Amino acid sequence: MARMIEFKRPDGAVVNGYLAEAAQTLGAVVVIQEWWGLNDQIRGVADRLAQAGFTALVPDLYRGKSTVEAEEAHHLMDGLNFADAATQDVRGAVQYLKGLKLGSGKVGVTGYCMGGALTVLAAVNVPEADAAVIWYGFPPLEYVNASQIKIPLQAHWATQDAFFKIEDVDRLEAKLAEAGVSYEGHRYLAIHAFANETAVGQGRMPTSQFDPVWAQRAWDRTMRFFGKQLG
Repeated sequence: MARMIEFKRPDGAVVNGYLAEAAQTLGAVVVIQEWWGLNDQIRGVADRLAQAGFTALVPDLYRGKSTVEAEEAHHLMDGLNFADAATQDVRGAVQYLKGLKLGSGKVGVTGYCMGGALTVLAAVNVPEADAAVIWYGFPPLEYVNASQIKIPLQAHWATQDAFFKIEDVDRLEAKLAEAGVSYEGHRYLAIHAFANETAVGQGRMPTSQFDPVWAQRAWDRTMRFFGKQLG
């Protein structure tokens, strides 16, 4: 079953989110949107997680707004306070799922593109999280205090990504290694948004392209990782 719900941030403010409930829950996952907003595609990710046994919650970071136009998406993303989104919206979503005491009681975080960057920030700033999977996105590295990351991470990177350069991934991974973070990174011969099945045709950037083969490979790895860490 899936529905829109309300949950509280740590500061007491109320946020909407899309909750996809698993019939038999192993654990739970907070899913963080791309820069397009809380759209049908990211709801589909939550639904797919629920089908795999992980109740999933997508916080509505844009407060009801979404778009298919890159220029507007860029405007919406620029208007987002990333620190507030990670420490309040995402943390509140993790706390909400923790309160449901589903399955193992453990909660993971995952996100794509902009959501990948917020997943990294959540790994640093959300102590209630138990694991995280990053999909082709990270914040400026000066905001990544890797010594604060105490949870296992998995990441999926595109070697031809025009937005998140693989050379910068190298630098991020070096920071994680230096801090002793439990981390596994996977690289794919693909461009940005290779796991987004709508990243084709009109309304999408030519620098983004769905790749069904790599998307399935990354999804399978994600399911094994969450199964081990949250199940």
